[in-house]
Amino acid sequence: MTMEDKRILIVDDDRDFAEAVACFLEANRFTVFKAHDGKEGVKLAKLERPDLILMDIMMNERTEGFFTIQEMRRDAELKNVPIFVISSFCTHLPDFEIPQSGGWMAHDLFFSKPVDLVQLLEQIRQRLGKAA
Repeated sequence: MTMEDKRILIVDDDRDFAEAVACFLEANRFTVFKAHDGKEGVKLAKLERPDLILMDIMMNERTEGFFTIQEMRRDAELKNVPIFVISSFCTHLPDFEIPQSGGWMAHDLFFSKPVDLVQLLEQIRQRLGKAA
């Protein structure tokens, strides 16, 4: 599978952020889809079958991303798709720690906003089995 075959879904209500990340990933030869809320994200994930999902937490509702991840993890077709959370959640609650081991938020990696795009790209390539 070549780089162009790798598909990434961005679920984030901040349209400017989603567009900026999408442009960066497309420039690095990924196919990118964007959804601006959790419901649209689940629908698009089922339709497009992404290889990886970038998920915001605080969208229309403060916990929307948590529930969207839980819904994706319950879906047989989506449960094994890696999910990287990109959120300002920890900026708003600096003492809050998110355990990575399954539990209430079964994500694969967590990035705080503002995100370092080079570091994000490196982690995406690692997860999807590409040399950086």
